[in-house]
Amino acid sequence: MHVLYATHGAPAAAASALGEPVPLDQLLRVSDFVSLHVPLSTETHHLIDERALRSMQPTAVLVNTARGGVVDQAALARALREGWIAGAGLDVMEEEPLPSSDALLTAPNVVLLPHIGSASHATRERMATLAVENCIAGLRGEPLPHQVR
Repeated sequence: MHVLYATHGAPAAAASALGEPVPLDQLLRVSDFVSLHVPLSTETHHLIDERALRSMQPTAVLVNTARGGVVDQAALARALREGWIAGAGLDVMEEEPLPSSDALLTAPNVVLLPHIGSASHATRERMATLAVENCIAGLRGEPLPHQVR
């Protein structure tokens, strides 16, 4: 598999070894699968909008496990309904839970998860272990081993 990725900064050495950095518009135009892994910010809000969706191949699949607001959900619903892309897999939505009237719920070419992509037993067990390790260190007055910076 030929892996492409887009980034705003200089590509990390490890990432460069695993794939080829390209501009986002090129990545969208040529990729069979587009998987989003970005934080939600003013820069990434609706990063995947109507223009981006229309630039993708009609056989492409969009996967969003990042944040709901990264994708313009109304544009995605149109893209799926009108065949701009072949399908989508979403673990996150702009509004959670998804309203019962949302057009994505009736799209046959989308897989929707209620924000549980990380809900495997192993992942949840590791998350609990990290939290306990932080609590114990904090109670002992020690630096937190898993501090978010």
